[in-house]
Amino acid sequence: MSKKKQRQIRTDFRKNRVERQRKVNFTRDFAAGEPEEIDSVREERISGKGELSRRRTVRAADETACADDSNSQPVLAVDEAVCLAGRVLKVNGLLSTVETADGRRYQCATRRLLKTISTDLRHVVVAGDHVLIRPADDKEGIIERVERRYGVLSRASRGRQHTIVANVDQLLIVGSAAEPYLKPNLIDRYLMSAEKAHIRPLIVINKIDLVEPAGLMPLVGVYSQMGYPVILTSARSGTGVDRLRRELVDRQTAVVGQSGVGKSSLLNATEPGLALRVASVSQETQKGRHTTTTAELLRTQSGGYLVDTPGIRQFQLWDIVPAEVQNYFRDLRPYVGLCKFPDCSHTHEEECAVKDAVADDLLDVRRYESYLSILEGSLDDLEDWS
Repeated sequence: MSKKKQRQIRTDFRKNRVERQRKVNFTRDFAAGEPEEIDSVREERISGKGELSRRRTVRAADETACADDSNSQPVLAVDEAVCLAGRVLKVNGLLSTVETADGRRYQCATRRLLKTISTDLRHVVVAGDHVLIRPADDKEGIIERVERRYGVLSRASRGRQHTIVANVDQLLIVGSAAEPYLKPNLIDRYLMSAEKAHIRPLIVINKIDLVEPAGLMPLVGVYSQMGYPVILTSARSGTGVDRLRRELVDRQTAVVGQSGVGKSSLLNATEPGLALRVASVSQETQKGRHTTTTAELLRTQSGGYLVDTPGIRQFQLWDIVPAEVQNYFRDLRPYVGLCKFPDCSHTHEEECAVKDAVADDLLDVRRYESYLSILEGSLDDLEDWS
């Protein structure tokens, strides 16, 4: 069998992974009587192959150089004969729990080269990643390569890409009817991320036992008209749990939503054997208590995986420029091409078909205001979480 063809590429390395070119211990060397060796480098040249360059040549896999379309992390070439394929179940600090095809679990550190390559990623390895590991024994190993990703859910965090989970095909967006109160604008942000990543979104409004469900129908109608499935549930009473369980069969589902909406309670209701930690919402602040602190893959009895993610109160969109926002609003799309100006922002222009549709009650006013909020980069009253 012929060897796979490998590809050499040039890539950037992080600043803190480069050795110092000049010595900095001048005083100590002088006191030791070695002045001839002080600052021995007389000339510095910065070039593509120079010692001061942070660019290096690495071997990439045969098909592609990138693990993810949104960053430049290479898929490294490794000796596959000594590696096992696995999937990252969760990441705790410097160690990742990886499950192989035969069900064995390894506690794995990440190869230094993967952490050295400069990317916009906040974390090199995330829950859901398909990886190749080199076992050290029957319990520990090293992650040698992260495979190409799909279905990536990310948010912006301090100017970098915080990938929450990778390789999922469904996004379960959970909001609560009360305690804490429903935030449709946060749901809209998740919907945009799902549209961008080509992940099927599923909206769940939990805790309907605390309100009159009829009051939620206008909001449910708006999302349903756009083709988004909406399920009203109560983890306490069991309402809607059977329908939700059917939606999870044979899917890779990431469960997202602000803290306190009942994500873990819903998962416990659909999969009783999970026994995830839950906590009540603070009565003083009406905010959750962050019982889930890291994303974790959980195998379901009906096939597929669930990914329980930490609750967040802010979801800042990653890698979306203002001109692209309209593309991820399904209800705006039919009117975008009818505006007088092809570059219409639908904010202040005259003869704007989108604004006319809002005035004629063809578009939901709240959705339009949500579009304006995202376009302007406003976070409203949403608080940060890290």
